[in-house]
Amino acid sequence: MTEKKIVIQLPHGLHARPAAQFVQKASSFASEINLQKGAKTVNAKSIMGVMSLAAANGEEVTLTADGSDEKEAIEALTALLISGE
Repeated sequence: MTEKKIVIQLPHGLHARPAAQFVQKASSFASEINLQKGAKTVNAKSIMGVMSLAAANGEEVTLTADGSDEKEAIEALTALLISGE
């Protein structure tokens, strides 16, 4: 299992469009991926789960991945949370 703490650096946080892009990217990996903010952990492949975190710019989240492509998943999703790409 790979885990990484990330400070969201998207101007409007992880709102509708970035959340959809995040979920789409997470869904492209075979690994089980979770996103945690505070005490709440959600499936990163669930748009409703990711939106329910209401993660704003500057907030810290923890990304975890477990599976065959976990390192690639963490790298790609980290880039998305930091730069939107």
